[in-house]
Amino acid sequence: MDAAGSLKTRAGRQAWHGARRILAVRLDNLGDVLMTSPALRALRQGAPGRTITLLAAGSGAAAAARVPEVDAVLELACPWMPGEAPLPDDLWEAMLQIRARAFDAAVIFTAYSQSPLPAALLCWQAGIPLRLAHCRENPYHLLSDWIADPEPHELLRHEVRRQLDLVGSVGCFADDERLSFRVEEGDVEAAMRHLRDAGVEPLLPRVVVHPGASAESRRYPVERFGDALQLFLEARAAMQRQDELQVVLTGSAEEAPLCEALRERLGGICKTVSLAGQLGLGELGAVLAPAALLIANNTGPVHIAAALGTPVVDVYALTNPQHAPWQVPHRVLTHDVPCRFCYRSVCPQGHHDCLRLLDPARIAEAARLLLEEGADRAVAPAPLPHTHVVARLAPAEDG
Repeated sequence: MDAAGSLKTRAGRQAWHGARRILAVRLDNLGDVLMTSPALRALRQGAPGRTITLLAAGSGAAAAARVPEVDAVLELACPWMPGEAPLPDDLWEAMLQIRARAFDAAVIFTAYSQSPLPAALLCWQAGIPLRLAHCRENPYHLLSDWIADPEPHELLRHEVRRQLDLVGSVGCFADDERLSFRVEEGDVEAAMRHLRDAGVEPLLPRVVVHPGASAESRRYPVERFGDALQLFLEARAAMQRQDELQVVLTGSAEEAPLCEALRERLGGICKTVSLAGQLGLGELGAVLAPAALLIANNTGPVHIAAALGTPVVDVYALTNPQHAPWQVPHRVLTHDVPCRFCYRSVCPQGHHDCLRLLDPARIAEAARLLLEEGADRAVAPAPLPHTHVVARLAPAEDG
């Protein structure tokens, strides 16, 4: 088998066109699933009557429930990914349950630092006849079709483009390459309650600040975050802006102390509230959708904001180059270092210089410029609700 697999044959191309039940595999985090949503859209649009089931884990499975292109989610912990590993018998049972669903094809989505072969083995054992992925080595029978992975040595693509190129190799192209994230009416109502209870006026402009990140290597120091926001707010005051700007801090329950420390650092410069630990995923989307701006580390909410059209100042650790905001007004701020693109969750050098040495004044200026370019907004409509099924792996129904 060569790097084009069976795609060089007419029968191979026809087989993919005839595939109706697709298993898409994306086993990492929230932002990764959202950055895969344009490729999932392309898969759906590649042939009439297609259904997409996403095999996902953790926060990725939660995100998938917000992607309208996905019809169902199967949640599975895998031993070749971070997080809690299943028992061997659990993985075997999962394979049997995937087999019972009789998928026509599987597309395995990975970052270039990940191997598709463990997932390919699972799909091969499950009897899925067509299996596609980027792969660095010859997979022989584990993949029916594969694309030799050119990254990072020959080129570097945005993560969205990488996955669009993969499905494009089997003739699937999207008419819209924006990210997907669905906000429902109930999310908007709940978010408005949280904002009102915190004393935020929903119709006044607000900036959302998300100072946390799941990986330690992607967290800008909170004191520097505070300096950046102080400079930004002082510059706004010097311009004699009359509109009252509100700052809303978001994060997980574990990040609540971080948000509180940042809130205390800002003092009484402007109306500042923390909703850390209070928002579900859809409610976070409802808070972000009408916001004038998001200022955040390189983390999942950046991609939610991008999907909803909210401008982003992305405080970007140079752990990898592929996850910048996609198709939305933004500024990506970095401090270059020799150890760039380490792809690590913990700084291997221990100095965090790609973030620690980023000047807070650059963040303040980026925020000011994005607002001046027309980012001041009041209310944005939420995307329409979409019927969606989320399930853990369970026995398939007969027939």
